[in-house]
Amino acid sequence: MNETKYTDTNLSKYLRWVFIIAWVMQVAIWMFYQNGGVAPGQLLMIIMMWVPFLAVLLSGEKLRGMGWKPKFKGNILALLFSWFGPAILTLIGAAVYFAIFRDQLDFSGESLMAAAGENGAAALESLKAQGLSYSQYILISTASAIIYAPLLNMFAAIGEEVGWRGYLYPVLKEKYGRGKGLLIGGIIWGIWHWPLIGFIGYEYGSDYIGFPITGMLVFCIFTIALGIFCDVVYEKSGCIWFPAILHGSINAAATIPIAICKPDVGSFRLLGPVPNGLIAGLPFIIVAILFLIKKSNVEK
Repeated sequence: MNETKYTDTNLSKYLRWVFIIAWVMQVAIWMFYQNGGVAPGQLLMIIMMWVPFLAVLLSGEKLRGMGWKPKFKGNILALLFSWFGPAILTLIGAAVYFAIFRDQLDFSGESLMAAAGENGAAALESLKAQGLSYSQYILISTASAIIYAPLLNMFAAIGEEVGWRGYLYPVLKEKYGRGKGLLIGGIIWGIWHWPLIGFIGYEYGSDYIGFPITGMLVFCIFTIALGIFCDVVYEKSGCIWFPAILHGSINAAATIPIAICKPDVGSFRLLGPVPNGLIAGLPFIIVAILFLIKKSNVEK
């Protein structure tokens, strides 16, 4: 893995570029949403995932040494965890959430109709025309999210992982120590998304107590935990593709609980049903803490 010694100058350059470019793009996304351009706004969000990659280059750092060659020997468990671990923990967290808030569990397709807007009814009719019930659609979507979506999502997630895990996290761990470095890195990763949370209600909507500050803080808890996951598999594998797969896996798995949850749940969205909620995210938070404890004990 990357053994380069880092400089404060390059770190400052990286942080300036990664925030300036991404936040300008987030303003553009907000403008698209304000004018009914949800589709181009969502496309720009995907493109934005490559900003950390670009910021590494603009800061004067190199991409070599980040572990571009796939390394499967001795890393099969890390690969399996990266691929399937997020989905398993997401389903566990969703099960806990819906066990508490049973009235929010919904298999009628209401969430699909809400997401599709004016075309919602047509979307459900399309499923029926294919001979599929909404429950069958959910099962197919779940299988897709677990089996092959992590690999597809990896190609977008690698843009972030090069910047966060390939460059920023090693810098912060070198400067502040492992624990503080992971905490600071997770906070930076969360803050990077803050304009979207405030402008378009990214991840949590806008109908919750303390909008948007509460959502911003809760999201940072999630990015700290997920950052620990990605860092652990990166350290174990020495391959940047592993955290990219894990990142892609969580992005895929998170779509499933939303599909079976009633829309417009207001402040409950801060709690779940996806892992960036405080209740549904408990499996991730607990495992992240266990990772830190185990690593701390090994280093003693």
